[in-house]
Amino acid sequence: MIGINWLELSAARNYDFEAGGIQSYIGAIMNEKIEAIIKKINCSDEDAKRIRQAYETAEQAHAGQLRSSGEPYIIHPLAVAEILTDYTSDPDTIIGGLLHDCIEDTDTSYEQIKTAFGVRVADLVEGVTKLTRMPHVTQEEEESENIRKMFLAMAKDIHVIIIKLCDRLHNMRTLMYRPEQKQRIKAFESMQIYAPIAHRLGMNAIKDELEDLSIMYLDPVGYKYIIDYLHRNVTERQNLLNSIIERLKSHLHEHGIEACVEGRVKHIYGIYNKVYMHNRDIEQVYDIYAVRVITDTIPQCYNVLGLVHELYHPMPGRFKDYIYTPKPNMYQSLHTTVIGRDGMPFEVQIRTWDMHNTAEYGIAAHWKYKDNIHTNSQDEMFAWVRRFLESQQENDDREEFLSDLRIELFADEVFVFTPKGDVVNLPMGSTAIDFAYAIHSAIGNRMVGARVNGKMIPLNRPLQNGDIVEVLTSNSSRGPSRDWLKIAKTGEARNKIKQWYKKEKREENIQRGREEFESELRRNLLTHMFDDGEREAQILKRYKFDSMDDMYAAFGYGGLSVRKVINHLIEEHNRQERAQRNQTRTIKETKPTSGVIVEGIDNCLIKFAHCCTPIPGDHILGYVTKGAGVSIHRADCANILNILKNPENSERIIKVRWATKTEEYYSAAIQITGINRMGILADITRLISEMNISLTSMKANDVASNVVVDVTVNLRNAEQFGQLVVKLKKIEGVDEVTRIIR
Repeated sequence: MIGINWLELSAARNYDFEAGGIQSYIGAIMNEKIEAIIKKINCSDEDAKRIRQAYETAEQAHAGQLRSSGEPYIIHPLAVAEILTDYTSDPDTIIGGLLHDCIEDTDTSYEQIKTAFGVRVADLVEGVTKLTRMPHVTQEEEESENIRKMFLAMAKDIHVIIIKLCDRLHNMRTLMYRPEQKQRIKAFESMQIYAPIAHRLGMNAIKDELEDLSIMYLDPVGYKYIIDYLHRNVTERQNLLNSIIERLKSHLHEHGIEACVEGRVKHIYGIYNKVYMHNRDIEQVYDIYAVRVITDTIPQCYNVLGLVHELYHPMPGRFKDYIYTPKPNMYQSLHTTVIGRDGMPFEVQIRTWDMHNTAEYGIAAHWKYKDNIHTNSQDEMFAWVRRFLESQQENDDREEFLSDLRIELFADEVFVFTPKGDVVNLPMGSTAIDFAYAIHSAIGNRMVGARVNGKMIPLNRPLQNGDIVEVLTSNSSRGPSRDWLKIAKTGEARNKIKQWYKKEKREENIQRGREEFESELRRNLLTHMFDDGEREAQILKRYKFDSMDDMYAAFGYGGLSVRKVINHLIEEHNRQERAQRNQTRTIKETKPTSGVIVEGIDNCLIKFAHCCTPIPGDHILGYVTKGAGVSIHRADCANILNILKNPENSERIIKVRWATKTEEYYSAAIQITGINRMGILADITRLISEMNISLTSMKANDVASNVVVDVTVNLRNAEQFGQLVVKLKKIEGVDEVTRIIR
């Protein structure tokens, strides 16, 4: 990769960039970089001219704009174009990288780019452009919609995501100039979305760097622990690794195999993941140090494997053959972990040069090293994007879309076989239901059972690597069971089941959906919101249905969650109540009792339920008890929801709300989980005291080297609870803080 030494420009940051001398100096450096890009991709004179023109266009468009570092903004698109040269020689993609922020951050339009550089470049830039914030949607909905649009652009031209990944990589490399909150947001987004996409495309170099940079900001303490460990005895370990490499080279040469043998250290997040996510001692991470052997042919790979095992004793259960069963991103290698002479375990990876290029560059290897860009391997590697989009065509639930995407990106794979020996890869935890729908939707819809390794199994049993799965079907099958929606692991299977119910059982879906929706309305005291047709019209518009029957049908076949709509109605109900209180503060209210106003009743006996400990700000309801007044519960309290399963009890529900102002304090139970380190309990109690919050009880338990702390505090309202949670999460070692609802 071409490196930009922007330290050369550090002195210039204190000067006016419009000053002629400084500007000329910077311009000369920029031009050198553009010429280096052109030389590296070895393009035609005509394409070289277009690349220079694209740089000039971007420079003019971003004139006067500065990055957070104080440097000219043009540095960023130029750096993105430089990174792209490691992954493609396509001039249009390089031009797209130079212009990728023009539509979003400047006055440049799609039509202007189309006129100057053609439709494909304009589509690339538009595909990469981040969407402006959409009105009236939550952050989750916006994130889902942006990712959905990005995937649609990917399906049209895979180069869109290559540019986007290079854009994100440079932003992460320069994240130190952003505020701390922005650093964590960008790092989390990179870890959750962009690194997994790079992994799915086989672009491991970008994936590894994104993960390492992300964890540096998300957990600086854990990151430093790994770095310090790697730096200890680094010379001794490197000498040991060098001796292994030389011994292996010599042994291979003696047997007539000429191969490239090199050593490497596992990337930081790879070690972090095993230490902190899988609770291993760092000394038990056996593949921190690895040797890679690169040969010319597949038979040589297996010969090398035998020779490695002649020299070093293999560890049982630590061999993986990704040549015979490649990963979904087309990664191929033999992996074996062996014990060195000094007792240090290390991993050996064995692959051909073609496999090595694919492992490093993924889908881009076919552009960088092959004459024919449109290869079968590329199509196979990218097919998961199209399959995923096809499976989501009729899924309007944004949260479920994100959930399915994360399974597609994150889940480890399990490799199983059809009775004919064909390999099918599925996310870890998949069942025979997922297998059947992965073969064909008609097979899944007619499935009546499954055999694994010749034996009948329950449909909810997770499949294991190497299982031979036979799906039993019947033409007289009545179709999939609704219970399968709870069993299926993959979004593809669940969405195909929903599609079957949508087409085949509309009237049943409408009836089922209406009953569930109306029941939830009654349970949450929201029936009054549908007294007129205005609310129906708003809901239908928000969720894009033509009629209430269409929405009921979606509830029935699982296309839309009733809980999601109810939550929206609760938020709207709370908003209306706040607005009403603001408008009627001068009107005399019913006298509050213990901070709660009971509709139509003065001075009644009030008690707060211990099962859910509501505090001001929570959505609440009152339950009239026999001889004990009104019990106040959170609307989502499990106990009250169970009580309301009996229709007769619904008559004892009474409408209540928090008083506008209250000086009362309310008990809340909180559970804190984290690493059981020295002083963590002291830090928790000190924080609670500093916030002037009364601590009434505290209990700590040691669970598998972690600590679980249950505390009960007196709070004024939900806002104070939220502030406490935020500050508790900042304590070193604290992983999770949750409200206890019994």
